[in-house]
Amino acid sequence: MHGQLLLLGIKGLELSANERHILQKVQPGGFVLFGRNVESPQQVRALTDSLREICDNPPLICIDQEGGRVTRTKEIGNIPPSAGQLSQADNPSAIAWHGTLTAELLIQLGCNMNLAPVLDISYDDECDNALRGRCYGKNSQEVITNAGIFNRNMRRQKILSCGKHFPSCGLANVDPHYKLPVVDKSKEDLLASDLLPYTALMPELNAILTCHTHFSALDPGEPGLPASLSKNIITNLLRNQLGFDGVIMTDDLDMGAIINTYGRGNDVKMAIQAGNDMAMICHQTDTTEAALAALEELPYAEIADSLKRIAKLKKKIPKTYPFDQKKWDKINNDIMQLRVEVLGEEGAQDQSDHIQNSRSPVEDY
Repeated sequence: MHGQLLLLGIKGLELSANERHILQKVQPGGFVLFGRNVESPQQVRALTDSLREICDNPPLICIDQEGGRVTRTKEIGNIPPSAGQLSQADNPSAIAWHGTLTAELLIQLGCNMNLAPVLDISYDDECDNALRGRCYGKNSQEVITNAGIFNRNMRRQKILSCGKHFPSCGLANVDPHYKLPVVDKSKEDLLASDLLPYTALMPELNAILTCHTHFSALDPGEPGLPASLSKNIITNLLRNQLGFDGVIMTDDLDMGAIINTYGRGNDVKMAIQAGNDMAMICHQTDTTEAALAALEELPYAEIADSLKRIAKLKKKIPKTYPFDQKKWDKINNDIMQLRVEVLGEEGAQDQSDHIQNSRSPVEDY
């Protein structure tokens, strides 16, 4: 039961016997795939099929398939344009096509949720805060328009969506993969800017992912508390004030902003008690049983609403269909055509996805 509150990473290209044993015992609510899990389309599909087989309840099978440098399938196919490139091209039909192609690709791989769209505003395209190139606009209206087009077209194909990173990572001046960013913006200013994409698109999002950034004006009595562990931000602001009734999940708790301060077990308990429905452990998967043991200390009354929201979301998981190589090849070719439409013939051929001078590991996962 408590395992449903966990979203877990997988170590490699297939489940080891020990990994299978632990996951069958834990029965997590879902999984998150990364580049380390990708060798070929057929291999990924075999992996996702095996994840479904070991779960008593249908699992969420998530992936960060944003486009650009955050494309987990970059080693096995063409890389779609990034959100930043799509926004700069000012081509709504290309964004819609990107949403459709992303969903079609994930269906072939057996994934059912994309950890996208990014709803952060790009205040500084040069800031090394892990978001360069990943934002759909430089103001709230651009993000609402562009991310909304992507999201609607992806969800039309039944792939579930997750807006991120609530309440805002665009304001961060450091990378939370390494340490905790601190933002001083007031709630009133956030409501008039960074939170507008969430309030506008909330009815069209299946889930929202919370960020590892401290907001000093929102948590003045809790110095250094990340938003992802803040009851004030998650329960009071997102759930009660803004009225979001979908699944709320943390960003990866293995990031430096969390793991440098909070021990495994304490972090997942704090995450759920703050109002998240699911806690994400992407890399230190050997700590899964410790995380479960900590969650099992929470009484049923504290997790009942989360379990109901997770079960409700899982009813929307789409039916899986056999892998189709011809469909995969067509999707891959169409992604290249999308690149040409957005970047031009010459730009489309350069699929280097690294941002110069970036230190963020986000593109390497």
